[in-house]
Amino acid sequence: MFLSGATAAAFALSTGSLEAQTTGRLDPGGLTFRDFGVPDNGSSFTRGEQSIGGGTTQTFTRVLGIDPASQAVRLRFDSVKVELLLPMGWQATEDGERGVAYTLDKRIRLIVWRVDFAYEGVRDAEHYAATKAGSMKARRPGVQAQARKLRDGSFLVVYENVPKGPSDSTGPRTVFDLILPDPRNPKVGVLVTLGVPTNEAGRGLQLLALITQNMRINW
Repeated sequence: MFLSGATAAAFALSTGSLEAQTTGRLDPGGLTFRDFGVPDNGSSFTRGEQSIGGGTTQTFTRVLGIDPASQAVRLRFDSVKVELLLPMGWQATEDGERGVAYTLDKRIRLIVWRVDFAYEGVRDAEHYAATKAGSMKARRPGVQAQARKLRDGSFLVVYENVPKGPSDSTGPRTVFDLILPDPRNPKVGVLVTLGVPTNEAGRGLQLLALITQNMRINW
């Protein structure tokens, strides 16, 4: 299930991002938040819907600061104790279990979760990555999933050919899971999930690198 550096090409992403993967790390490849947002000085993070289907209540995520130079906004998801830099022009909400961020057209969506590996029935982050990849392939025929350990100890799972969701105008999609184990307690971790249209998979991987490189986690 887990790929060595020599087999990183198994990630069938037709972009230069593969070069970054051969080193066992995520790399923005020179892209910045300007490449993924709209320069609105952060105003998008204070408007929009505050609930999702099924009546789940969400609240706007707290804005900690705005960086006009990089066209990014720093937010804190209190529910998962995580701070992120996100592109201007997005929206972000949260409920008691997760933080959610997305472009206004919802073409790109990000979710941040806390994971208790024992509660999920697995030993640790590695077991969780392998189990989730296998489970997705079993539940959704046609979906391809590959998992690998990165140099910093995190685990990346790439799901390809994921069917589009109700809010998606085009499909299929590519979804990335980045699992970051707590350095002091390997039984828990943070999961960052990013979904993008398949034709934007390469840029999506670079965006994941950009966001997680600027992420702060209160373990």
